[in-house]
Amino acid sequence: MPAIVLVGAQWGDEGKGKVTDMLAEGVDLIVRYQGGSNAGHTVMVDNEEYVLHLIPSGILYDDKLCIIGDDVVLDPKILIEEIDSIKCRGVSLDNLRISCNAHLVMPYHKTLDRFEEELKGKHRLGTTGRGIGPAYVDKMARVGLRMSDLFDREEFEGRLGHTLKYKNLILREIFKHEGFEAADIIDEYLGYAEKLKEYVADTSLLIHNALRDERFVLFEGAQGTLLDVTHGTYPYVTSSHPVAGGACVGAGIGPTKISRVLGITKAYTTRVGEGPFPTELNDEIGEHLRKTGGEFGATTGRPRRCGWLDALLLRYSVRINGMSALAMTKLDVLDELDVIKVCVGYKVGNEVISEFTTDFRKLRECTPIYEDIPGWKTDTRGVKDYRELPKGAKSYIRNIERIIKAPISIISVGPRRAQTVILRKFV
Repeated sequence: MPAIVLVGAQWGDEGKGKVTDMLAEGVDLIVRYQGGSNAGHTVMVDNEEYVLHLIPSGILYDDKLCIIGDDVVLDPKILIEEIDSIKCRGVSLDNLRISCNAHLVMPYHKTLDRFEEELKGKHRLGTTGRGIGPAYVDKMARVGLRMSDLFDREEFEGRLGHTLKYKNLILREIFKHEGFEAADIIDEYLGYAEKLKEYVADTSLLIHNALRDERFVLFEGAQGTLLDVTHGTYPYVTSSHPVAGGACVGAGIGPTKISRVLGITKAYTTRVGEGPFPTELNDEIGEHLRKTGGEFGATTGRPRRCGWLDALLLRYSVRINGMSALAMTKLDVLDELDVIKVCVGYKVGNEVISEFTTDFRKLRECTPIYEDIPGWKTDTRGVKDYRELPKGAKSYIRNIERIIKAPISIISVGPRRAQTVILRKFV
């Protein structure tokens, strides 16, 4: 059976939660492979809205195994709150599994995140302040703490004490913060261990066995390609690998196990936080996209920056991820527009750029080159079949496919499961 990676094709917030939830019906395992509680996936089932931060979107099906993978950095307090919140709404968590290798977000990570962001001044990145970056830093510095450490008190105390020596030194000497007491953290985190131990497992082995037994696995990334720490618009990126290749490291499988990659893109472009955004609209159209599309962060509530679709960015994402096809969400947000613009190039000085660059300096200086496509001025929210889409909407989709050189297989025309048009069967 195939293993599919579902990845954001822009700067995140593309609607991966809905697409994961929709595809989950036809798969056996759903694996979240990177990121932390700085990500948020919103899923609408009937009239019920679920906002998930760490738990895979497939949890709303009671017969799917949902896995939080090795490369996720986990804030146990937030995870427990999310578990309790979902349980209160009648959703079973019996099929949730957490990797024993997942690193922990600690209290000092969140404090350092906020202080370091303030220290950057005009070079700030726009982080959520949830400690994700500092947790990944400690992972790479080999001083991080993992889920498995919570179940060995002596090991946990020893490693925490070692790490706190220099974390407190930084906090007290540089930021004039009082620092943290090891005993307080130990009591707090060992309490979390009691609540989470039933879910902890060797998740890489579970995934391996599922693929061996020809079960269908869906890998779900957080954020988007342009926030990848290596392939995104560095330094305005996250601290992990949302790209499709990150699924192998983040879930503990080899690249030969991946069958297909599905990219998720909005019908326009958004991003949160700082960083370059060539097609950003600071006008009434940008405000229309924000208001009509409900463009406010699922995690922070921050208003998202909005702009026209950047086809160069999408073509880059197709290449970097090896995308087999894309799903386009929020097509209905464009229903009322007379003319829709698509960025097909950049101009920097006298130079015309026809391929996307991750050089933020060029992206800041560039002027987008647009292709105009007539709007369709028709409500698409009730459309269930591609043949029912307005002629203008079909033209828009075909033009995007032509420019990015990849097929669009799924169209979303609203937040609910039923508001989906399948152009080509993907699962």
